[in-house]
Amino acid sequence: MAEITATNSNKGGKRSTRKNTKVDLTPMVDLGFLLITFFVFTTTMSMTNAMGMVTPKEDTIVETPIAESTVITVLPAANNNLYYYEGKESSNLKMTDYSATGIRKILVDKKKRVEANGKDAILIIKPSKFSNFKNVVNIIDESKICIYKRYFLDKASLEDELKIQ
Repeated sequence: MAEITATNSNKGGKRSTRKNTKVDLTPMVDLGFLLITFFVFTTTMSMTNAMGMVTPKEDTIVETPIAESTVITVLPAANNNLYYYEGKESSNLKMTDYSATGIRKILVDKKKRVEANGKDAILIIKPSKFSNFKNVVNIIDESKICIYKRYFLDKASLEDELKIQ
């Protein structure tokens, strides 16, 4: 608690009384640690950030006609390589990387060409057994950066996997 002590000082013949206050801060420190402990235990440290994905039910197959000129297909491969082709046929397979001058430039150019015709660009991502999860997430991130409204995840065919080995 607080303690008050009185001292007499006799300077120059006058008698004066000085009162010194001394406050014991031990209970205040205890209260501070209790509050800190309470807030540490009741606070959520960090929330996980996950991108939502809409997936269809297993038994629902919807076939939507899509113009070949609006589609670009991306095939993540081993060693952070990335292959892509436009349209339906994979005969004109090209290789690029995950940089801003690589796949991002290609996706932006494709989107500009398709939107000039008044349509939406469509991105198809076909991960293979050679790609890893990080590569697929990077492609989905690029689709969000390039503002692709429609992108699909599909299984890579055996023909595609043989071409990207």
